[in-house]
Amino acid sequence: MNKPRNNRYKQKQGGSRIAALAVVAVIVLAVGLYLMNTPRGNAPPPVPPPHVVTPPHAQDQGARRPSESAPLAPATARPAHKEYPKETATTEEEEEKPATGRKGGTHGQLAVIIDDMGSSLQEARALAGIGLPVTFSIIPGLRHDREVADFAAQSGIETMIHIPMQSKGWPQRRLEANGLLLAMDDAAIREHMGDYALRIPRALGVNNHMGSEFTEHEDKMRTVLGVLKGRGLFFVDSVTTPQTVGLRLAREMGVKAGKRNVFLDNEQDGAYIRGQLGQAVRLAKRNGAAIAICHPHPATIATLAEALPTLAGQGITLVAVSRLVR
Repeated sequence: MNKPRNNRYKQKQGGSRIAALAVVAVIVLAVGLYLMNTPRGNAPPPVPPPHVVTPPHAQDQGARRPSESAPLAPATARPAHKEYPKETATTEEEEEKPATGRKGGTHGQLAVIIDDMGSSLQEARALAGIGLPVTFSIIPGLRHDREVADFAAQSGIETMIHIPMQSKGWPQRRLEANGLLLAMDDAAIREHMGDYALRIPRALGVNNHMGSEFTEHEDKMRTVLGVLKGRGLFFVDSVTTPQTVGLRLAREMGVKAGKRNVFLDNEQDGAYIRGQLGQAVRLAKRNGAAIAICHPHPATIATLAEALPTLAGQGITLVAVSRLVR
């Protein structure tokens, strides 16, 4: 009878495998402990989950200044029409006889027109809160044009129609869909003018919004001014081009008219706006009267609220612009 053989080879093989696994486990544990206690050097930082916002580096803070072209949070976003590039033209000031006031004295009259009104009733209330005469020029067709016009009437504020007109950069430069274009015939221009008057019926006059191209064309401006004459409205030339024919043609046609002397807020900076207002004051004293134009930007409203009440002490009387056309 044969005795069963002890399979020592299999026992030895199984023991070797267990020993090998134990060695591997020890090595993995040692490497793990080493990595946990060793600086990571240039290893990339962990990526935060999508809902976590990583704060900017200290050296990047304040590196960017907000601009009108940069996207803003919804709570502070400006109306679309405020993003339009402003057309400005600097011309030598005319020594013309003002409708009222005396030239070359220590006193003068100043009218401040607030262009681009009609997108916000809050802007209208803030400007009315200054408590001094200003004139609202409302773009017909803006979201709150009628509300702003009604509020102005209730507040005793004079209103104008701010007529959108074709600029030299059109169509790359934006213009309201109801703006006046050179391609329009006289009938279309008259129809648009009638629509403007329906939206802002209490307006006493108009001035041009943009229009550096349109106001250089006598035939088109003659049609516009003919409508104004028939409705008894005055015209203030915003002077967005040195070659404008608006003021000259209005005088030839017997339409009461005036022109912009100073733009106050081409730069959204309080110091700049105060400097431009100082220029308007000097012109008002030199010529007896002056017309300034600005826009309802927050910096402009804040600066006007601070500066306009001080003008009386400088010999300046603030008036509605209708007082200065002739």
